[in-house]
Amino acid sequence: MEQIEIESEYITLGQLLKEAGVIDTGGMAKWYLSEYIVYVNGEEENRRGKKLRPDDQIDLVDGRTFVIVTKV
Repeated sequence: MEQIEIESEYITLGQLLKEAGVIDTGGMAKWYLSEYIVYVNGEEENRRGKKLRPDDQIDLVDGRTFVIVTKV
């Protein structure tokens, strides 16, 4: 499980995918989400603009899991 630290109130799913190195550019988020299943807090999610807040858990099809945390 990897932690993604954010300083703001939220990060979008597209930003998380880029930050985690899953995609190279923000524009690839729409393609990635149409090709692969992504779960946010156990529910399938395909909106790149989905707001992720601290304690949200994101599970990718490749087995990687991310948790959003507040940067201290």
